[in-house]
Amino acid sequence: MKRFQGRIGLQQRVLPSYRAAFFDLMSEASTGGLSLFAGQPRPDEAIHTTSELHSAQYYGANNRHFLRGPFYLCWQPNIIAWLEEWDPKALIVEANPRYPSTRAAVGWMHARGRPVIGWGLGAPPLKSPLSDFRSAKRLKFLRSLDAVVAYSARGAGEYRALGLPNERVYIAPNATASRPVDAPPERTPEFGEQATLLFVGRLQHRKRVDNLLRACAALPVELKPRLLIVGDGPERARLEALAKQIFLEVEFLGAVHGSDLVEYYAEADLFVLPGTGGLAIQEAMSYGLPVVVAEGDGTQNDLVSDKNGWLVPSNNLTELTDAILAALSNPVQLRQMGKESFRITLEEVNIESMVSVFTHVLQTIRHEE
Repeated sequence: MKRFQGRIGLQQRVLPSYRAAFFDLMSEASTGGLSLFAGQPRPDEAIHTTSELHSAQYYGANNRHFLRGPFYLCWQPNIIAWLEEWDPKALIVEANPRYPSTRAAVGWMHARGRPVIGWGLGAPPLKSPLSDFRSAKRLKFLRSLDAVVAYSARGAGEYRALGLPNERVYIAPNATASRPVDAPPERTPEFGEQATLLFVGRLQHRKRVDNLLRACAALPVELKPRLLIVGDGPERARLEALAKQIFLEVEFLGAVHGSDLVEYYAEADLFVLPGTGGLAIQEAMSYGLPVVVAEGDGTQNDLVSDKNGWLVPSNNLTELTDAILAALSNPVQLRQMGKESFRITLEEVNIESMVSVFTHVLQTIRHEE
């Protein structure tokens, strides 16, 4: 892969710990390195952040948060000071018009003839108050960017439907883990005494771990699995109480991060994400795990097919239960699906592939200057 010639600047609202490896790899793909501009979330967001980077540099943004819900805004007043100090040849920003200071950064770069790439989930139709006004503002902001990289094929389609030219929209499937360097854990054709299901994520209502507990409780006795819940959050006490009422074979393991997760991925037979959000899917797949995943922002569709798992409607207990039942009823087929999960993370969806897309976009738009 040809390295980008020059420095890269990358703006984020916050730096989640799961993104650090990607930013470091992006820095290594540039001759001048990468500086990450990011600040702190609101106290109630419970985002696991970090400022520790190995190859990239971290520059703290003075995030100022205003309003909530559809009218939330985040102002980063020191963004121009960062640009003047780092002086990047190209800038990558969150493709989010809710950060007004980003517009100033785009103007600063363009005044110097330098490109700006946006990066985002997509542009689903707005249904909140003043949606027409907000849609117009969003489109104006997106059109000010030289290119947009979407997390998924669905997100790219939304950008195009909004009015962005096809040639300015790219796709870098969302990943949080590197391309696997080791073979997946060896798993026997059968489960043994019982199968082990794994959930990894924050314990909050939208994750619908309560539906996972109810689905496991509804399974036939001979198929009831052992369930490992990795994560913490405001729903934990309620979920523990529910588990005692309906399903006893469950272990709440608390928050676990990084290499400490390996033993749980290796121990599991099936990964289940019953609600929205959750970037542990790709990491679970890299350990050869088939998956049952609720549909969400479109990134799941690029990871999951009937060859490696099940996509189920969000908050649909019946279909979640049916998918888990189908998975546990055929362990031999499930092992084959796990092999396909591993292949996808090895060949298609990993942070190396993401870096390759961004590097290609940077080279392309620099060529067009």
